[in-house]
Amino acid sequence: MNDYTERWSRGGEIGHVELSGGGRVRYLRVGSGPPLLLLHTVRTQLDHFQFVIPRITDAFTVYAVDLPGMGWSDIVPGASYEESALRAAVVRVVEDLDLSDLTLAGESMGATLSLSASPELGDRVRRIVAFNTYDFADGIKRANLLARIAIGSIRAPVIGPIVAGLDNKQVFKGVLGGGLHDPSQLPDHYLDELRRVGRRPGYPTVARAIYRNLESLIAARERYARINVPVTLVYGDEDWSRPSDRRANIESVPGARELVLRETGHFAALERPDDVARILLSEDAVALVDTQDARGAIDSLLTSGPGSATFVGR
Repeated sequence: MNDYTERWSRGGEIGHVELSGGGRVRYLRVGSGPPLLLLHTVRTQLDHFQFVIPRITDAFTVYAVDLPGMGWSDIVPGASYEESALRAAVVRVVEDLDLSDLTLAGESMGATLSLSASPELGDRVRRIVAFNTYDFADGIKRANLLARIAIGSIRAPVIGPIVAGLDNKQVFKGVLGGGLHDPSQLPDHYLDELRRVGRRPGYPTVARAIYRNLESLIAARERYARINVPVTLVYGDEDWSRPSDRRANIESVPGARELVLRETGHFAALERPDDVARILLSEDAVALVDTQDARGAIDSLLTSGPGSATFVGR
């Protein structure tokens, strides 16, 4: 079950953490330096960061986690996948691995969990970098018309469990492609891995529960005001969130900095891994300008004060 991850994570080690409610979560440990915990998005797994991790392993000991029931973490019958249960799992991983001086980072649902878990982790956390938080009405249904129909059907009573168990590559690809400025940035090999995971016994139940947990993720925004470490909120300019959603988060997180990635959708880790890595590598989470040959020595940092946005782009 680890063969896909092992192909791209040279030198990485796969481990597991036992959860208090039963079952284990899988994690990848790779690199050296202060710890950085990466949390993935809806209906994906730790391999979501496969293009980012190799770029940052000289600076961090990276821990990338398969959230409960997802990826190759254990599927526990009857388990909850509400935000509070997922948050408890994140806290358990950090405490079990005894991580401190920690950078918490995630994309989409993982970004929201990074923010909501921080107050419980206290002094263990040094900073948070949250890419495209998933804490707004409709969530993935905003991706495109196909997503609105497919995810709406999965969330629905009666027919939902049936639709969740269907395996149609083109529909799945179309829904996930709605999270990208350039849908060609969704690799077929990664799509195949996600579908392989989706065929695990019990996984359709997990996927449906994840799609249905959106209200709990929205409710978790009330925890943001309790955060007391530096936070950078990063959004693709074509993210599913609206300007009003982003502004609400900026105003909720004390002293948050905002960065906007140009020509980027909801899955920045897939289509802008260089910029995601640069943001993580910068001590103050201030992004470097995207480099092209003409820009050569992009050693100058774009800086922005709390509450203002810096655009990082092509």
